Amino acid sequence: MEMTNSRGGLGGMLKQRRVMLLLTLRKLAAISGTSPSHLGRIERGERFPSASVLRRIAGPLGFEESELFSLAGFLSRQPSGAEGENPGDAGGQVDPYVSMILSKEPAEVQRTVIGILSILKSIARTPQE
Repeated sequence: MEMTNSRGGLGGMLKQRRVMLLLTLRKLAAISGTSPSHLGRIERGERFPSASVLRRIAGPLGFEESELFSLAGFLSRQPSGAEGENPGDAGGQVDPYVSMILSKEPAEVQRTVIGILSILKSIARTPQE
């Protein structure tokens, strides 16, 4: 699973978007209900954001939740309707219920669950002999 946050990639991108929108760290923290120090550590690549934090900062930073989840590596970047995809497949969209449940879990658990689901999805797509 690819993660944009290779020691600051995701965090740097989040900071760049925040600065571009003329939002201070304190203002984003106030809007999102996340501490400024935690957001600062995320921007510096010292911490990886949980799904819950990503969900809270997506709107103020002008992202769709699914877009930010993809950038963080929680979702596949495969576009909807791609060849080989099952018609009933959501194309990288997280079911709102699953998203809500995962957001209550620690980041390590979230990454593990998403990793397992990604493996199962790739196995399901592999042609059986």
